[in-house]
Amino acid sequence: MFRAALTSALVLFGLVANFVAADEPFIIVQSTTSTQNSGLLDFILPGFEAETGIEVRVVAVGTGQAIRNARNGDGDVLLVHAKPAEEAFVAEGWGIERRDVMYNDFVIVGPGSDPAHIKGMTDAAAALVAIANAGAPFASRADDSGTHQAELRLWQSAGLDPTADSGTWYRETGSGMGATLNLAAGMGAYALTDRATWLAFANKGDLAILVEGDPRLFNQYGVILVNPEKHSGVRAGAGQRFIDWLTGPDGQAAIASYRLEGQQLFFPNAR
Repeated sequence: MFRAALTSALVLFGLVANFVAADEPFIIVQSTTSTQNSGLLDFILPGFEAETGIEVRVVAVGTGQAIRNARNGDGDVLLVHAKPAEEAFVAEGWGIERRDVMYNDFVIVGPGSDPAHIKGMTDAAAALVAIANAGAPFASRADDSGTHQAELRLWQSAGLDPTADSGTWYRETGSGMGATLNLAAGMGAYALTDRATWLAFANKGDLAILVEGDPRLFNQYGVILVNPEKHSGVRAGAGQRFIDWLTGPDGQAAIASYRLEGQQLFFPNAR
């Protein structure tokens, strides 16, 4: 009788284990193009997947689109870089607790001829004023991404609204960072980009970093669990395991160890 009971218990345990595994074998992370295009996620995710058996499926879009996707229930975790929008996402009840993960910075790149004469400037807003005054071409993502939102804040700091000149010197691509940099390289335009994507970008052409070091170019990334009370299909358990790993010692060490051309692209700062 004891053997039968033990067998039944083991069968039940196996069924439960199989149910859990089948229920949460993967998570969907709505993230930014910068984390994907830079190669960071390809570098760090195998460690988490090997440790937990949980596959991470990444949807790499602009931050604004990633947040909309998560709000629609098309993801379990957000990994993005627009802190005000992230905090609003949590405040509205769509997400549970935002955590800092890592940071890097934005830079302004432009052609070697530098018609606006901004090379070496450390005031990003002043550099944008110079670009506008010169009527020099500027390529904007114009896609509500974290990079685009950062660009708009800089224009606001400069006291300018470049969208009034859309289609002339101000070119709105409505595309990701790679496509926008391709356009900038092709037409000799200025652009704002995150440093990680810039370093990973192959088609730099005549473009080079011209402006960096302004504190307003700081680029913070955050991670948020999508609220399962809003969407019952959210894989909250697996999603939280990923967040705990990413903000814990192993994930933070993996982020810190990622290099491209000998340069560290992201700097862990989870609290």
